[in-house]
Amino acid sequence: MIPALRRRFLLIALASLAGTLTALCLVINLGYRHMTTGRADQVIQILHQNAGQFPEPEEPADPGAFPGFQVTMETPFETRYFVVRLTGQMEVADVDTDHIAALDRKRVVEQVEQILDSGKDAGYSGYYRYGIFDEDDGGKTIVVLDCFLQLQAANNVLRLTLLASLACVAIVFLLLVLLSRRVVRPFAENLEKQRRFVTDASHELKTPLAIISANTGLLEATVGENRWLESTQVQVRRLDRLIGHLVELARTEEALPEAEAGPVELSHIAESQVEDYAPLAQASGKALEHQIAPGLVVRGVEDNLKRLCTLLLDNAVKYCDSGGTICLNLARQGRWAVLSISNSCAGLDPAQLPRLFDRFYRADPSRSRETGGYGIGLSTARAIVQRHKGKLTAAMDGDRVTFTARLPLL
Repeated sequence: MIPALRRRFLLIALASLAGTLTALCLVINLGYRHMTTGRADQVIQILHQNAGQFPEPEEPADPGAFPGFQVTMETPFETRYFVVRLTGQMEVADVDTDHIAALDRKRVVEQVEQILDSGKDAGYSGYYRYGIFDEDDGGKTIVVLDCFLQLQAANNVLRLTLLASLACVAIVFLLLVLLSRRVVRPFAENLEKQRRFVTDASHELKTPLAIISANTGLLEATVGENRWLESTQVQVRRLDRLIGHLVELARTEEALPEAEAGPVELSHIAESQVEDYAPLAQASGKALEHQIAPGLVVRGVEDNLKRLCTLLLDNAVKYCDSGGTICLNLARQGRWAVLSISNSCAGLDPAQLPRLFDRFYRADPSRSRETGGYGIGLSTARAIVQRHKGKLTAAMDGDRVTFTARLPLL
C-alpha cells in the first residue's frame, strides 16, 4: 500500500508540474510568435504608408518599450524587404529590390506568384512575411519582409523552453524520488501502528475471552444447561472469530515477504475450492458453475490465494439469490490471471459497489446475523490481491454482481 501511495504521489506531482510547464511553454512561445508576426505586420504597414521607405524617426527610440515596433536610424539598413506594384490586370508594373540582396527580379516575380496563389492578403511564404494592399487606381502593392532571423529566434525560444522544462521535470523527479520517502513516512508509520494495535489488542482480548469461556463452562457443569450461559458462549465464540478475522486482515495488509513467495498454481487452487463449495451451494439451493483455464501459475503465498478463493466463493454462496447461479471463471488475459466470481443478487444497489471493500461495511442495512458475516471478508480479499500486486474490482450487470481479481502471471 505504501509503495503504491508513493508512486501515486510521484505521478500526481510530476503530472501537475508537466501540465504547468506545458501551459507556460505554450504561453511564452505563442506570445513570442504573435509578437514577432505583429512586429512584421507593423513594419509592412509603415513601408506601404511611406512608399516603400522608412520615415525619419521623430524621437529617440526606447528599447524598453513594449510591445510596439519603433523606427531607428539603423532600421533601413538592418531590414530586408522588397516591394512589388501590380496593375489592375494583376501584371507586374514595378519591382523594388534595392533593400534585399538574395533575390533578383525573376525570383521576386516567382515569389509574388506564390503569394497571389495563396489567396490571402497577409501571411507567410516560407520565412517571408507579406502584406497585399489595394490602391486607388485598381492595382495592388505587395510588401514582402524577410523574417528569417525573427523566426529563427522564435524557434530557438521554443527549443530553449522545451529543454528547460524537461530539465525541470528531471530535477524535480530526482528530488521527489529522494524526498518522497519522507513524505509518506508518517502514513507508513501510522499504518504500521494501526496494524500493530490491531494485532496486540487481538492477542490481549484472547486471554479474557478464554477465561470467560472457561468460567462459563464450569458454571454449566455446576448448575447445568442454561440459556444465558449458552448465549454467553455463543457471543464468546463470535468475538473469537472476529478477532481472528481482524488479525488475518492486519497480516494480509503487510507487504509480501520475498522468502514466503513462490510459484503457485492458481488453476489447481480454484478447482479444489470449487469442489469444496459445490456441495454447500447445492445444499442452499444454488448452482455453482465453473470454467478454469489449466496451468495458470502466479507468484505468491498458497495459503493466501486459497483464502482469496474461499472468501469470494463464501461471499457468493452467502449472498446469491435463492435458486440462483454462481459462476467461477479463471482465464489468462495477456500477462494476467483473471479470476472472476459472479452471482445473482437482485437486492444489491449498484451505488453500494464502491463501499463493499470497506471494513465492516455490509450491504444489508439491518446488519442481520443470519448470514454470519462481519463485513471484513471482502476487505481481506482485496488486501490479499494487493499484497500479490494485483487488483480486485466489483461490477454489476443487471442483477448479477461480479468480483474480478487480476493477478500477474509468473
